[in-house]
Amino acid sequence: MAEVKKLKRPELNTGEKLYLVALAKGAMVTLKHAVKSVTGKSRGADSLNSSGLGITMQYPEQRWDDHLPEHYRGAPALVTDEQDRERCVSCQLCEFICPPKAIKITPGEIPADDQWAKVEKRPKEFDIDMTRCIYCGMCEEVCPEQAIYLRKEYLITGTSREDMVHNKAKLYEIGGKRVGLVNKWNELK
Repeated sequence: MAEVKKLKRPELNTGEKLYLVALAKGAMVTLKHAVKSVTGKSRGADSLNSSGLGITMQYPEQRWDDHLPEHYRGAPALVTDEQDRERCVSCQLCEFICPPKAIKITPGEIPADDQWAKVEKRPKEFDIDMTRCIYCGMCEEVCPEQAIYLRKEYLITGTSREDMVHNKAKLYEIGGKRVGLVNKWNELK
C-alpha cells in the first residue's frame, strides 16, 4: 500500500487571520472605481471595443439597437405574405424540432370556399411560450414556408406568465408582413 504523506498547513499571522489586509485592498479597488465613475473617467459605454460595443452598457439609457450583429437571433414571430395570407401551413415541424418544447400548434382546416385555399390546413392555434424559448433559431431553419423568423427584438417583457405566452394573433402582429420572400425549393432547381 502507498504511504500517505501529510502536508503541513502554513501558519497565519494575526493580520492574516483577521483578513484586514484583504479587506483594505478590496475597499481601495472599490473606492478607485467609485472616484473614476464620479469624475467620468471610467471605461463605460463611451469607449468602444473592436466589435463596436461598449465595455459596459448603461442599459435603460443606452441600447444595442444601432450595434446589433447581423447574425443576432431575437424572439420568434409569424409573418404573412404580400396578399396578407398566413404563410404557416401547420406542418408542425417547428413544434417537433423545438428543444425546450416552447411551441404548441393546433392544426385547423381551411374552408373549401376560401379564395386562398392553397393548402389543406392552417394553424387554428399557434402559441410560443417565451419563458421557455431559448432563441436557438431551429424553428426558423426548419420552416419550409418561411412563416416563422427570429426578429431583432430583445425587449420581451410581461407582468405575468400568461403575458409571456404569445398566441397566433400576437405573433402575426409583431411579425407583420414580409415582402419578397424567396421560395427555398425554387432556388435548388
